[in-house]
Amino acid sequence: MKKRSFRTPWAWIPTLYFAEGIPYVVAMTVSVIMYKRLGISNADIALYTSWLYLPWVIKPLWSPVVDNLRTKRFWIVAMQLLVGATLAGVALTIPASDFFRYSLAFLWLLAFSSATHDIAADGFYMLGLTKHDQAFFVGIRNTFYRLAMLAGQGLLVVLAGQLENITGDLHRAWSITFFVLAALFAAFFIYHWFILPYPAEDQHRSAKGLTEVFESFAQTFISFFQKKNLLAAIAFLLLFRLAEAQLVKLASPFLLDTRETGGLTLSTSDIGFIYGTAGIIALTLGGILGGIAVSAGGLKKWLWPMALSLNLPDLVYVYLSFAQPESLWLITSSVVIEQFGYGFGFTAYMLFMIHFSDGPHKTAHYAICTGFMALGMMLPGMVSGWIQEMIGYQWFFLWVMACTVPGFLLLPFLKVDPKFGIKE
Repeated sequence: MKKRSFRTPWAWIPTLYFAEGIPYVVAMTVSVIMYKRLGISNADIALYTSWLYLPWVIKPLWSPVVDNLRTKRFWIVAMQLLVGATLAGVALTIPASDFFRYSLAFLWLLAFSSATHDIAADGFYMLGLTKHDQAFFVGIRNTFYRLAMLAGQGLLVVLAGQLENITGDLHRAWSITFFVLAALFAAFFIYHWFILPYPAEDQHRSAKGLTEVFESFAQTFISFFQKKNLLAAIAFLLLFRLAEAQLVKLASPFLLDTRETGGLTLSTSDIGFIYGTAGIIALTLGGILGGIAVSAGGLKKWLWPMALSLNLPDLVYVYLSFAQPESLWLITSSVVIEQFGYGFGFTAYMLFMIHFSDGPHKTAHYAICTGFMALGMMLPGMVSGWIQEMIGYQWFFLWVMACTVPGFLLLPFLKVDPKFGIKE
């Protein structure tokens, strides 16, 4: 069969980034909900699930291997098969007596497989599209990535909640849920094996001698740290999501916890409904509008509005923690505001990484950027549960709002080409 060098991006970008988002949301968010339902404390949940960020932090260490061996296409389909296997491993260990330890081990394998998949997928995105198409499709890409995250937080959690009610066994319900995920990734593997194009720039690479590999590795890292305005860029990558890094770890536990402990006493299915319906619509609109806005006006023009859009909607959690409303509609509306703002504002963050990574080693340099992004999520997330248990949900969400300030202070120091992202 003839290998097609081009397919319409609509045939593979939505599914590729949906597949990229699922393992991430499983490791970072679904695991939080699952462990909360299975009786693990907030402090332990935040600490141990934050350690799962580590593969995304250190993935630049093996990104040159992905960049220099085989093709990005090969790495994508291989990692999707491996992700499916690790999800099945989680499903098998959940019913065990020491499930926390063993399921975390498989989640670690999942995280490493997913991080490798991210390197290949993001490189494939840049090799397979023109610069204008990269800017245009970043909204679509981000939308389907976030759709995967909300499908995990929404539809997947609804499924788990329904299975909890049907089986009456929390461990069995979550085990079945992870088996469903494993089957989904088997389908992704088959689909992308046939559908992904073969871009001319995605050339097959043979194994090289150790000396050549290490030389390439060193050259890649040195060239990254020789980029102009490096310190401002790294500070931005680390601090722009300081508030979100803490919010994302405690949002679901807050919704699940009892009102006596400061929460909203929602059920597993309630959380799935909130994130899986109205939240998806809001995120989709925000992401698409973000891509269209940058394509029309450029990243530099939209940097401040998108920063405000990303951070200010976190105020809804301050309101929810103080008011503790009982109306599911009011709670859902609050999450809708936050999700729309996130979808619109996160476009700027992703495009800045693409802009800063541009050059001869853009695949590996983008991986380094995402490593800094993950480190900026990992370290604050590790202590977020401890902070919340010390000061309670109300003060915790006020603290989150204070943590939005460093990101705004860094914006004037960023150097962005005024024409970047504008349709030519």
